[in-house]
Amino acid sequence: MKHYDYIFAGAGLSALMTAYRMAVSGNFNDKEILLIDKSPKKSNDRTWCFWEKDAGEWDAIVSNKWDSALFSNEEFSRVMELRPYKYKMIKGIDFYNHVFETLSKNPNITFLNNDVLGFYDTAMLVTVKTESETFTCSTLINSIYNPALAAAQTKHPVLRQHFSGWFIKSSEDVFTPNCATFMDFSVPQKGNTRFMYVLPTSKTEALVEYTLFSKDLLLETEYEEAINDYLQRLGITDFQIVEKEHGSIPMTLYPFWKNNTKNIIHIGSAGGWTKAGTGYTFKNTVKKSKELVAFLQQKSDLTEFHIIDKFRFYDLLLLDILDRKNHLGSTVFSSLFRKGNPVLIFKFLDEETSFSEDLEVIRHCPKPLFIEALLHRIVKIF
Repeated sequence: MKHYDYIFAGAGLSALMTAYRMAVSGNFNDKEILLIDKSPKKSNDRTWCFWEKDAGEWDAIVSNKWDSALFSNEEFSRVMELRPYKYKMIKGIDFYNHVFETLSKNPNITFLNNDVLGFYDTAMLVTVKTESETFTCSTLINSIYNPALAAAQTKHPVLRQHFSGWFIKSSEDVFTPNCATFMDFSVPQKGNTRFMYVLPTSKTEALVEYTLFSKDLLLETEYEEAINDYLQRLGITDFQIVEKEHGSIPMTLYPFWKNNTKNIIHIGSAGGWTKAGTGYTFKNTVKKSKELVAFLQQKSDLTEFHIIDKFRFYDLLLLDILDRKNHLGSTVFSSLFRKGNPVLIFKFLDEETSFSEDLEVIRHCPKPLFIEALLHRIVKIF
């Protein structure tokens, strides 16, 4: 039974970014590290987007950038200037290739294409069982999401950001290349929070995605019918589907860190690294992976790695609203973006605002809904 200093169970965004940071730091060269994932990470299986000021550390693999973004509902449309931010897109395959190129230069880091069946902490070490063999390690970093953990409780609502997207190529010039459609709530809501998301890469090419913030997934045909209907509304009838992507991201404030042990830490969606109020993952993972690698160099008790701040409370109120009144998601986001400062909103969503800036953003939100959510949360606590 081979022993490693660190084993990553799952090698998605959070695990690969953390392993990448460990490699480039040079401070783990004497540690044996194993990454295990059932996917070989050889396909373009997802897309990540985030907003950022100026140049960033991942710019070498950013495939597209946008300076402005459109917000729409059935009543109004607003094109928002994002400067000094840019909205950036990274394709999954480009991220995988970039990270594995770095990891391959580190002989102490190994990738195993296998399925993790389970793991347990014996206090002295962690045992990890895969389909073909069993390993031990001093520290396990798990990113395999277990939906049963959050589903087994009622204190924290559990929703999903779920979506289906088509990369299409139209025979006509229909898109505005420098303007992303951030949220278009003009589509039928059907009792949920539903919107279209469009990332144009040229006048004829774009990722068109149907997205929901809700509890339950749809049938695949429902996503595809919604995309088809939207394309027809845009006047697009002759097009080719180049690629497809599907996803479901948990949106919850369930305290995943309480499942950490001294030797096991949960990261990514499995550790609550997703921005609960929006479902965005990349920017949070950039921050959390830096913090975790710094932590691993200084401390050994993984139960100490978590932070509770004001933004967690803001997200909790929003999720309470979406959980109990999912049809009002369009009302909440429309109130925020109708007159709010988009630069300040993006700073707020990045959890980088001061309290006075928080109040400037929050004042545009529908007050009765959030006061009701606050009272509901107080009753739930006591």
